[in-house]
Amino acid sequence: MANLGYLQLTRNCRQNCRFCSNPPTGIDLEEAEMRGLIDDLAGMGYDGVILTGGEPSLSPLLFPALAYAREKGLYSRMITNGQHLADPAFFRKCVEAGLTHIHVSLHSYRPEVHDFITRLPGSWEAIRRTLSMVPEIGITADINCVINAYNADHLHENVIWLCDRFPFLRHFVWNNMDPDGNRAEDNPDCVPRHYEFQVSLELAMEYLHRTGRTFRAERVPLCYMRRFAWASTETRKIVKEEERCIRFLDKKGFVHQLEFLHGKGAACEACSFDPICAGMFSMAKTFDERELSPVFEDPRPVLKEVLGHEPDPALVERILGRRGRRSPSEQPSPERRAAALARPL
Repeated sequence: MANLGYLQLTRNCRQNCRFCSNPPTGIDLEEAEMRGLIDDLAGMGYDGVILTGGEPSLSPLLFPALAYAREKGLYSRMITNGQHLADPAFFRKCVEAGLTHIHVSLHSYRPEVHDFITRLPGSWEAIRRTLSMVPEIGITADINCVINAYNADHLHENVIWLCDRFPFLRHFVWNNMDPDGNRAEDNPDCVPRHYEFQVSLELAMEYLHRTGRTFRAERVPLCYMRRFAWASTETRKIVKEEERCIRFLDKKGFVHQLEFLHGKGAACEACSFDPICAGMFSMAKTFDERELSPVFEDPRPVLKEVLGHEPDPALVERILGRRGRRSPSEQPSPERRAAALARPL
């Protein structure tokens, strides 16, 4: 699996998504830093770079970044809302500059729902046009989807609709909402309960698995995707002992992530999947640990599925030795957990 670094080129965006976790900050990446970060990724042995934002296609650094990454032997991907790429001439120019793959953010196959979420009329139609050009343009595309209260009941319908109309799509990614700070705090109606998307996510994964496609989910505890635990982004990072580099255009700055853990609740203490599960994001702040439930299955088959072969005994020992491990930064204090448990569920 390719090791990819993330660069936020800009935080500007034409959309105004209700749950955006990376809204405008007024900061853009400088060209000298962009070159230095790409140099760093190449020096660290990374295979490629994912350009993100905001909307990276709006950045004046887009074409210099694509060209410089290619010069340094890295291939380039872009996470995009597809609005600017709906212009065929611009799309082709990006590919000529070095773009090899796009991750298109589509949150609902229903135009009225997607446009309501993005607060940009016509955003769904622009994505449809962008996706329709992918085979002719000659690159590949995945679908990114943020799980929220407005699509939680039809995640499976999204993938069926997309695969029917764009059969070249082979990979899907779901990101459970980041409800902390930024725009989501102003739109709490967007935040789903985990049980609200569990059935639809299971059906979506089952459909993709049955049709030979691949998929990942991030910020979803394994008790909500037990059958497909091997598809958790964090679980795969834990099992493969990988890292991740991201340059944010906010106070987080450059993040070299070596640990993939969120919050763990009382149910996690009894859970067999505890060593391979990141837990619950924003636990005891937005999400409630009472939604967690223990799994009592052997986690070793998940290791084998992630790796594609029988794991080395030393690796199994290291991974299973993580039981009871808690994040020093994301694990809520006993006091915060007690206060959260006192609130109505």
